[in-house]
Amino acid sequence: MMIRKAIASDIPSMMKLIVELAIYERAPNEVSNTEQMMLADGFSNNPLYHAFIAEIDGNIVGFAITYYRYSTWKGRCLYLEDLIVTENYRNKGIGQKLFDYCLSFGKKNSCKKMIWQVLDWNQPAINFYNKNNAQLDNGWINGSLEL
Repeated sequence: MMIRKAIASDIPSMMKLIVELAIYERAPNEVSNTEQMMLADGFSNNPLYHAFIAEIDGNIVGFAITYYRYSTWKGRCLYLEDLIVTENYRNKGIGQKLFDYCLSFGKKNSCKKMIWQVLDWNQPAINFYNKNNAQLDNGWINGSLEL
């Protein structure tokens, strides 16, 4: 098993995993992202995100997407947008390796902390983050507006 930086040709496999995640998160019709958008947003001269691939025998079995976020209290932070491992490869340590890779990437890039969200009903993910001694905060309410 290998963790590596994503390359543009990984995007079709990443999109399949994004759809798998949307189905798991009970929102299969919410994905409006496209391969073209991911290519433009992640592989331009000024990428909006960084992606890391988990690969076994040439097959992409998971990935993580991160981007920088700024905290007025802490400074530069790394936001973990998604960490996805395909269902057949879960509970094999792949998610942990991706998570650790993201942490290492954040440290190398002077981030003060890594931030993410987890659905309150996703007990396997909550257990994973608790195992990593993460601070899970239920005191904040998420907000968003469609543009």
